Amino acid sequence: MHQSKLIQTIKERRETLKVSQETLAELSGVGLRTLKHFESGKGNPTVNTIHKLANVLGMELKLEVRNKKL
Repeated sequence: MHQSKLIQTIKERRETLKVSQETLAELSGVGLRTLKHFESGKGNPTVNTIHKLANVLGMELKLEVRNKKL
């Protein structure tokens, strides 16, 4: 999943659940500035940060290995 799709998915889920950025930041332990940068596409969050946000939103972060030759 490309970063822009990931950002869109998390932001849409937050909005669907009617959770403010402030509330999500507080519940996830992610700084509000970090969350705002992430949602605006300006940040470069760690996998841990994305996991924290996804967890609060009832989402699961998965990585898959594709069958692709190098």
